[in-house]
Amino acid sequence: MAHRRKPTTDPLLLSTLICPVSGGPLEVSADGAELLSRSARLAFPVRDGIPVMIAGEARALTDKEIGKA
Repeated sequence: MAHRRKPTTDPLLLSTLICPVSGGPLEVSADGAELLSRSARLAFPVRDGIPVMIAGEARALTDKEIGKA
């Protein structure tokens, strides 16, 4: 059985990216599959290690994910 690696985003790439909606910082999700913009309340998918920074491709973050429980 093959072990699946957690998707990764290049730290240098991440340091240069900002949220296209808010202009704020991005964080990598715990599983590495999304870049989170708390200021825009959006999660941008990471596909094959490439962030998809299109607002229409993002999903809305819940209050719990934002940290407002």
